[in-house]
Amino acid sequence: MKKLTYTEVNGYKIPDLGMPDDGLPEGVHIGIWGQRRLEYLKNHKRTLYSSLLMSGKLRVHLHEIDTTAFERWELIIKQMMKAQNVTEQLKAKNPMLWIGKVNNIRNCADEIIRCELIYK
Repeated sequence: MKKLTYTEVNGYKIPDLGMPDDGLPEGVHIGIWGQRRLEYLKNHKRTLYSSLLMSGKLRVHLHEIDTTAFERWELIIKQMMKAQNVTEQLKAKNPMLWIGKVNNIRNCADEIIRCELIYK
């Protein structure tokens, strides 16, 4: 067990408390998917959020969700574009149709990621 240390402020001894180290370097970026997961945990899964926060595993969890979601999102988009025959030829031939299809595919991929990873 760690020995507590104290800092004296105006005659009062205040314990030096800190969060456990999560092992992630300081510069690790939590992207949009990790931020969405954080908001979901704060608003709907408060017990899990508190548990992850107090154990020092929240940033690791958010980083894993963010990385996994981004990779899965890219894969879904690639597969859906292939299945719906959204190609560079379509882009050159009919750009407005291509934009509409790509936007639809991205929205579908977003919804899939939200259901599979963010809101579970």
